[in-house]
Amino acid sequence: MDLLDPARAVARAAAGLMSWHPPHGFGLRGVSAALELFHSAAASRHRPPFGIDHVTVGGEAVPVREQAVLATPLCTLLRFLKEGVGEQPRILVVAPMSGHFATLLRGAVRTLLPDLDVYITDWHNVRDVPAAEGAFWLDDYIDHVLRCLIALGPDCHVLAVCQPAVPVLAATALMAEEDHRCQPRSMTLMAAPIDTRINPTEVNVKATRHSLSWFERRTIATVPARYPGRFRRVYPGFLQLSAFMAMNPGRHVRAHVDQYANLVKGDGDGAAAHRRFYDEYLAVMDLPAEFYLQTLASVFQRHDLPLGRMAWRGRRIDPAAIRRTTLFTVEGELDDICGVGQTRVAHALCSSLPAAMKVHNEQKGVGHCGVFHGRRWSNETYPKLRAVIG
Repeated sequence: MDLLDPARAVARAAAGLMSWHPPHGFGLRGVSAALELFHSAAASRHRPPFGIDHVTVGGEAVPVREQAVLATPLCTLLRFLKEGVGEQPRILVVAPMSGHFATLLRGAVRTLLPDLDVYITDWHNVRDVPAAEGAFWLDDYIDHVLRCLIALGPDCHVLAVCQPAVPVLAATALMAEEDHRCQPRSMTLMAAPIDTRINPTEVNVKATRHSLSWFERRTIATVPARYPGRFRRVYPGFLQLSAFMAMNPGRHVRAHVDQYANLVKGDGDGAAAHRRFYDEYLAVMDLPAEFYLQTLASVFQRHDLPLGRMAWRGRRIDPAAIRRTTLFTVEGELDDICGVGQTRVAHALCSSLPAAMKVHNEQKGVGHCGVFHGRRWSNETYPKLRAVIG
């Protein structure tokens, strides 16, 4: 990537010049389109903005501003504060720490904002966190969830998308065991790998095909000296991105071929939609190596939570302790990352909850991202979530 950066800069400059003097011949338009594709088709290590400056509440546009509620070296608890809006149910959105930034959930946040007081875990790129701040393990992730729930106070709700569902379930169980005043009123787990032995996907199979030491040798790198997190051991975000793209390479190739055609024929709307998606999709963050490897071992190889062996700082996690938190699980019919049934199994683990406090939704016709983004999430899944919170 370092070697290609100068060439990308030249391509960006040339494409910019051509935008000031638009080429007329098909060949020149093709050159301009190729230059733009070359400079844009690269992973970024910088978090994109959420860009949510207003939301419609009761038919009126309401200003929104981001407010940092608490911060640690690895995370900022971010609130989307709506000016002049009265008290609404508080919800903590726990974003995945799995290669993409929390801004990947921008669409979900937009959907939640009119009805709810929304907070999100905005995880930092660990390459920018000095090694002196210490390691970050799965236990530390659970610590962060606990701190965030306590910061929101009693009667809040929590929503976890994919990877954080396991630590969110663990944190809720720990609070329930203590009958903590801040245990959430409802817990929503979406497209989550609670038990990856159920209906395993290609991702699940690959996670068990090799030993942990194999993954450590082949996927862990060291942060270069020019970054604040110099010499930290990390799982690089671009490796996770490469793995995701390798699952559907044809789709990404077609998208870029279509983008080339859009640029050549001057389809501004189509080109802009492509840029919006890939600007977000190609923005990746590095993960702490110890967190990545421990999660791989505990969740995907040993299945500690469903087998009753998961512990937090030596204390066993018991989902059966949850008695006051309504459980809502959501799965996508076509999810090729978390198979159908892997999330719903949380209902069996939370065995002390009565049936009336357990709700499940299998969203038809959507894959992994469609569970929390897009038209069906907004029009079909979210109304059910809103009813659970109500």
